[in-house]
Amino acid sequence: MTKPEISFEFFPPQTLEASFRLWDTVQTLAPLEPRFVSVTYGAGGTTRELTRDAVSTLHKSSGLPVAAHLTCVDASRQETLEIADTFAAAGVQDIVALRGDPPKGQDRFVPHPDGFAHSVELIEALANTGKFNIRVGAYPDRHPEAQDFTADIDWLKAKFDAGADEALTQFFFEAETFFRFRDACEKAGIDKPIVPGILPIENWKGARNFARRCGAHIPAWIESAFEKALRDDREDLLATALCTELCSDLIEGGVDKLHFYTLNRPELTRDVCFALGITPRAALQNVA
Repeated sequence: MTKPEISFEFFPPQTLEASFRLWDTVQTLAPLEPRFVSVTYGAGGTTRELTRDAVSTLHKSSGLPVAAHLTCVDASRQETLEIADTFAAAGVQDIVALRGDPPKGQDRFVPHPDGFAHSVELIEALANTGKFNIRVGAYPDRHPEAQDFTADIDWLKAKFDAGADEALTQFFFEAETFFRFRDACEKAGIDKPIVPGILPIENWKGARNFARRCGAHIPAWIESAFEKALRDDREDLLATALCTELCSDLIEGGVDKLHFYTLNRPELTRDVCFALGITPRAALQNVA
């Protein structure tokens, strides 16, 4: 089996303890030589400053290419592009451009009066600067706000037409979900890279709630398997096996890149990578 290129997503820490956990996560996964790591925004842009700090620190200290998330939420166009400029000034050349989730307490996205109306406008503005490699989101299962599956394809095509370079998908549970989406994108004339997003399930209850919020289809057999695993105290074993199998199926289907949503908990992601044959590169130093 061909070893895929990998990337990891982190979220910015909000406490001192979380800062140590993020650094431990980076230290655990960096030896696997990801092609980049990304740092998210919180819902409604709540961690905007923390994201900037985390991106800057990781860029300076980890030696890894770092992609900063940037959204349209609760900021004017000028403010958003000024944030992008701070990333560029810090040497960060990769941005994950998203519309963003509504702020807490709101049930739908409402643009800032002077802000970007949606992700396509943000992508176009970033592309016009010529400073960034731009990644965007994609949805193999229908986005909760999309009218139908075709609408998701149309939006993704518009993002690429606006200047995006690569898409990272929302997570999903079955390889066929991604293959169906990939085929539909190719039929629509999309020829830029679409990378599957992988969620190693550290906690089934949390993952299930997350899936329901973002519209990811939960197969009945997954529900049943985790119910039995929880009774037998084998949740971690099942999670590792299912995630490894999903990645293997994707690779056998021609996928050569995987993007892992780590939730700042590196062990399961590391174990899956090991199972796929992705191991730390040993370096021999001071050999007499």
